[in-house]
Amino acid sequence: MADPLPTISSLDAQRLFLGAQGLLEEPARLATTASLLGLIERLGFVQVDTINVVARAHDLTLFSRLDGYRPEQWKKLLEGQRSLFEGFTHDASAIPTAWFPHWKPRFERDRTRIHAHAWWQHHFRGTDGVQVVRDVKARIEGEGPLRSSDFEHPEKRGPWWGWKPQKAALDFLWRSGELMIPRRIGFQKVYDLTERVLPDQHALPCPDPAEHLEWACGTAAERLWIFTPKELADFWDAIEAPEARAWCAAAEKAGRIVAVKVEDADGTVRPAFALADWEARLARLPEPPPRTRLLCPFDPILRDRSRALRRFGFDYRFEAFVPEPKRQYGYFVLPILEGDRLVGRLDPKLHRDRGLLEIKGLWWEPGVKATKARLRSLDGALERLAAFLGADEVQR
Repeated sequence: MADPLPTISSLDAQRLFLGAQGLLEEPARLATTASLLGLIERLGFVQVDTINVVARAHDLTLFSRLDGYRPEQWKKLLEGQRSLFEGFTHDASAIPTAWFPHWKPRFERDRTRIHAHAWWQHHFRGTDGVQVVRDVKARIEGEGPLRSSDFEHPEKRGPWWGWKPQKAALDFLWRSGELMIPRRIGFQKVYDLTERVLPDQHALPCPDPAEHLEWACGTAAERLWIFTPKELADFWDAIEAPEARAWCAAAEKAGRIVAVKVEDADGTVRPAFALADWEARLARLPEPPPRTRLLCPFDPILRDRSRALRRFGFDYRFEAFVPEPKRQYGYFVLPILEGDRLVGRLDPKLHRDRGLLEIKGLWWEPGVKATKARLRSLDGALERLAAFLGADEVQR
């Protein structure tokens, strides 16, 4: 008896995912503040990270999709228009402000979780944590926006795992929705009351559970196109897997999604779901841009490392926090996207004082040959990145 479920081939699954995440569109298209916001809405969110060995994570993610992107456009969306806000998904991210009400259930959840977590006991050891939080918030209420450096503590704490209690209080107030980040100074967060940063959104009611579940699953599905219930739940980290399974059952019954089988890069076939019109979407996808691009380690197609391995056969590990002698590749390795294939990776370092982009290592995937044409295309990608970074020279 024939299997009633359609099987999506590995190549089609790759193209559908790249298309959903904006990597099949022409990167040389016009880059305006409006088109940038549209791109971020399409992605859902863009991860923010402090590492700056080459460029900030969000800049790399957006530049890989829009050649004309400039950091001042990002700043305008976040700090000027307030079209984006900084919040948490699976990690710190910039998110379209239109979805702010759906962070209210998360604020309640995180407030409870953090209070019960060892994180709280660790960072507030020897102090009255509740009182520290009250005092920090009171200062911001009275003085206006403040940074962590505006709060003194006699004990020197060192790196992030040794935060002073006031810094931990700021993070707790941010994670629980009482503070927002209206801007950054030298990438240091500036905190202010949420009702002063996003007054209209702060005043909106918290969505009810059914509305929130529909938003969490529906928006995730529109940004993945092919997914499992767990992948839906993980996309925003806003709901639990059983809730996503219930949503999938209802959405399949309603004809919004269909059950499928998906072929992995290694030939394994797994059950999944897809948007009901996945075949039409696949037919409309453009051919991949005929160029090489360098992806951020936190790019949406790489964030879920196991999915990247299944979908692309690309085994990626972020090694910045791995001791140097134990690294296989390097500190901040950028995957190399050639058309619609992940073909290699390189380890770059920007020497800002010398205007030099150094490539400390280059590795091609098994079976990928370093042909003259491939190396020329890679050189083009490196020259575009160097120009974006303000570097005059690439050393490879």
